[in-house]
Amino acid sequence: MTLFIRLIVTSLTAVVVNLPLTSAVYAQDPKPTVSHYAGPREDAPVPRPGLTPKKGRVAVVITDPQNDFLSPKGVAWGVVGQSVQENHTVENIESLFKAARASGVPVFVSPHYYYPHDHQWKFGGALEVLMHNIGMFDRKGALTQEGFAGSGADWLDRYKPYIEDGRTVVTSPHKVFGPETNDLILQLRKADISQVVLAGMSANLCTESHLRELLEQGFEVVVVTDATAAAKLPGFDGYEAAFVNFRLIASDVWSTAQTVKILSALK
Repeated sequence: MTLFIRLIVTSLTAVVVNLPLTSAVYAQDPKPTVSHYAGPREDAPVPRPGLTPKKGRVAVVITDPQNDFLSPKGVAWGVVGQSVQENHTVENIESLFKAARASGVPVFVSPHYYYPHDHQWKFGGALEVLMHNIGMFDRKGALTQEGFAGSGADWLDRYKPYIEDGRTVVTSPHKVFGPETNDLILQLRKADISQVVLAGMSANLCTESHLRELLEQGFEVVVVTDATAAAKLPGFDGYEAAFVNFRLIASDVWSTAQTVKILSALK
């Protein structure tokens, strides 16, 4: 009996000695992370399909790069300004414009405008009503530029050399949050685009709504998470809500620095 026990102990010792140190190896390996304005964040334990951009098939799409969201003088700055500054959103969107131009990657801008007839709507969601109440993205009419320059509906001045370069596609305006109400999908299809690098405002509203519809329409979509921002209210952080969904829904999430590097490789 004693001999039998010794044989078992010897056999177990040999097995343990020859086992790969799996747990130790994993303990030493850094855990995957995703880019977040507060620093690298531990990644979610879900697949990360990624996206390999193809020249001629990839485009940058920017939602609402407008004064009312991104300027301290804009009507929404009081609730989005903190997030815009934390993410360096204004600078990062400009970096995307620059990188796309340098790499020959087409850019599509999906703007948000409200005309006088839009204010005759009989009902709306919470933030639709708020936007109408504060005159966000208001324009005098669909067929006039009167009062547009420098208004809340206008682009940031620093973006105008990129958006008004004669190459950037400015779509018809979306009216609520997603591109179902404008011609973005059509314009992308006609340009033979199947991959989208998405950024802009506001993260949990128009940007996320564009992400969802683009995916439903069969596009591969990456979100540049520090080239967007959202409202922060007591107990309600729009950016964090969007960040979770970006990671769980999109093909991937990139930082602006990653995106610039990846687009630069397409030259």
